[in-house]
Amino acid sequence: MFDLNVSPVPYADPWLQPLSERLAMLYRRKVRVAYFYEEPNNSTFRYRAYNMAQVLNEPDAGDVSASYFFLSDSDRFDEIADAADLLVICRSRYCHQVNGLITKFRARGKRVLFDVDDLVVDTDYAHLVVATLGLDVTQKGVWDDWFAMIARMHQTLRLCDGAITTNAFLAQKIADCSGLPVAVIPNFMNKEQLDLAEKVFAAKERARFSGNGKTTLGYFSGSPSHRLDYAIVEPSLVDVLAERPNVEVMVVGYIDHGPAMREFRHRISRQPFHDYVNLQRLLGTVEFNLMPLQSNAFTDCKSELKYFEAASVGTLSIASPSFTYSRAISDGETGYLSKAHEWTESILRAIDQSTEVYASMAARAREDALRKFGWQHQRETILDALQLA
Repeated sequence: MFDLNVSPVPYADPWLQPLSERLAMLYRRKVRVAYFYEEPNNSTFRYRAYNMAQVLNEPDAGDVSASYFFLSDSDRFDEIADAADLLVICRSRYCHQVNGLITKFRARGKRVLFDVDDLVVDTDYAHLVVATLGLDVTQKGVWDDWFAMIARMHQTLRLCDGAITTNAFLAQKIADCSGLPVAVIPNFMNKEQLDLAEKVFAAKERARFSGNGKTTLGYFSGSPSHRLDYAIVEPSLVDVLAERPNVEVMVVGYIDHGPAMREFRHRISRQPFHDYVNLQRLLGTVEFNLMPLQSNAFTDCKSELKYFEAASVGTLSIASPSFTYSRAISDGETGYLSKAHEWTESILRAIDQSTEVYASMAARAREDALRKFGWQHQRETILDALQLA
């Protein structure tokens, strides 16, 4: 583990602004983009609305401004439709308020786009999604909830003029089920993340990437829906902990260990769910970030975010070769790829090579992540997708 001389930073959700401030953001420039999400959160909303607006609102970055709005702003939807030139509906379920907002833009002759970051717009994949998330398929409510949610997403999508998503694989799935044109804007890191990531990486460089003598394998779950993904790697964690006494495991989030891990509980640490800024600091403390995924169409739609967030703080990832991970990671150069049956071998390979190549690989991975997934490099891609370039 790396002992970082970097303190946690005070955190408050930066998007919790009153409507007056968010409207002022929208009015700032001549061409205005309104992002809509049902209610703000730390995951999809942050990546697909907050981060986009942050890039578009950069000082001296042209004549486009952007802001974000929620269901709680429905009393002001007419004013938003009057002010904005373009509406982007982010991953929102159909309801009378969403329909009303879209109708107001259409009545004014303005375009509406749908932005979604998961394969949750086609009921043909509902069973696959439920199975991948490890939900209790014997519960009728599970089927009601997921079929209804996906069908409502699809209905919102159908009302739009086009779609935006995170990668080419998911873009094709959306085009297949909707017939709409689909553009790609990758998920990317915002200013707050990269400000702390720079301090973390600098601290590791000053220490020449020397740790405390232990090698820590981190699993950052995000949510309990990754239980079956974690199950792919857990048998290999048992093997590696048994073979290497200097290896420890850190689990962050909501994943519970299986009984095979109890023998090693004194070498396993747990961390609660962290805000997205201080998560960068925690990521920087581990040597390897484990990213196992089940192999199917749903997981091939996932973005590269777990890779680039770890890379930005100089932490190497070991990942399943999904559509996005296999394209984001150059095996042995910026991280490691591992098929489901190779995790023990892959982890040991990474550990054994780390003495010689860790610092150089970490530097390459960080450079790669910043170049492809830093907020500074996304403006043209966003404007192209919005057809505002």
